[in-house]
Amino acid sequence: MKSTSGSARSGNDNQLLIHALTTSTRSPLLALARRIADAGCNLSESRVATIGTETSLMLLASGAWDALAKLETALGKLTRDESMRLVHYRTGPRENSSHLLPYLVEVVAADRPGIVARIVDFFSQHGISVEQLNSTRYHAMQTGAEMFQAQFTIGIPAEIHIAALRDDFLELCDGMNLDAIMDPVKF
Repeated sequence: MKSTSGSARSGNDNQLLIHALTTSTRSPLLALARRIADAGCNLSESRVATIGTETSLMLLASGAWDALAKLETALGKLTRDESMRLVHYRTGPRENSSHLLPYLVEVVAADRPGIVARIVDFFSQHGISVEQLNSTRYHAMQTGAEMFQAQFTIGIPAEIHIAALRDDFLELCDGMNLDAIMDPVKF
């Protein structure tokens, strides 16, 4: 009985990360989801985004070793048949991040180079991981000025003093003339 649970666990540890990029008019989401299911794998995580004229998909498939091998073969055929860039490779399960506190950071500012780099550098210096990032440029409705907006989901180690971190971050943002907030993620 013990070996059965061990083999079930090792079956979940087999993962394939798939990244596909193609024109936004031809999203390969359905084709990839079908290949994953047909191979006997589960779609564990997914991210789909349209950026510019391209659609980017990041999919994490999990399953038995042989099911992933079958999926890898199917992906090779799909790459030859479709007009997309496709990269896939084996990976493992993510480390437990229960010691990280999820926070959402939102920033709005007049657009200029270097905003993301400065913010990521700040978090990096404090040992904070950026888990997700979405950013965009747009024109302000009233003035037409070029604006920048970003949302970061960060993982703050539990031992970091949140109030002091927030104060330091908001001081950085004030110095860069950014409007910003940092709040816990609400599920």
